Amino acid sequence: MRIWHQSFTVLQDLPAYADALKLRIGEVVRPDTEVVLHGQIPGTYTSDYPGSDLAYGVLYWMHGLQWLAAAREAQKQGFDAMVLASIAGPMAREIRTIVDIPVVGYGEAAFNLAGLYGRRAGMLFFIKERLDFWPEQLRHWGLETRFAGIEHAGVSFKDVLAGHMDPSRRDAVVARIVEQGEKLVRETGADVIVPGELPMNLLLSKAGIDRIGGATVVDGLAVSFKMAEMMVDLRRLSGMRPSDHGYFHQSPDPRRFEQVLQFYGVSDLGSRIPEC
Repeated sequence: MRIWHQSFTVLQDLPAYADALKLRIGEVVRPDTEVVLHGQIPGTYTSDYPGSDLAYGVLYWMHGLQWLAAAREAQKQGFDAMVLASIAGPMAREIRTIVDIPVVGYGEAAFNLAGLYGRRAGMLFFIKERLDFWPEQLRHWGLETRFAGIEHAGVSFKDVLAGHMDPSRRDAVVARIVEQGEKLVRETGADVIVPGELPMNLLLSKAGIDRIGGATVVDGLAVSFKMAEMMVDLRRLSGMRPSDHGYFHQSPDPRRFEQVLQFYGVSDLGSRIPEC
């Protein structure tokens, strides 16, 4: 089994994070599963993290074009599944209409699975500018009835990255996240916590944090890749695949899709998506 991993970061700009990803993914997937890491095209952002661009919906969706292109490229190269390694899972529903392989979005998978571990799920996050985004996103996923709420993690991306790069700083960063997680549980009654952005999720898993204030902490990276493996298995065993019924799920004519890509000058975008 081969799985295409897609990050919203430019992984070449974040070698410590990329190394942590490779290590954890190797611990999670089956011995016969090959995972190839991919990130955004170098130069996509003005810094080493897309937080400033993700504060604006229009830029978020424009950058999401790379995810459409990556999915198309993954299928062309014969990958068996794709993992959207960003909690927002940009354009996941649309991507599923243009490829015939399982596509797993981290946030969507984590929040759906959270219902098997508790009654209500809350989220920690560090990109303050996206505060308004998450309640709307949970409604988009149809999960608002069991969404407890959100809480800022009390750290920034730079803090989280420092925790990945410097073990001597990790404990302080993790302690701050745990403190905010306890506040989330105390004030919202969350039974399950999804640690928002994947770098933070990965940091908590590295620190062995699986509970905060009695609430289960979702290991989003593990969930995403185990879900991808399971969906490939189900496809092979039972033929299960995403619905193609109705406006939100039906696939456009492949020839027309290619024509539209050419019209907008992005037909070669997928070939520029780098491996890491």
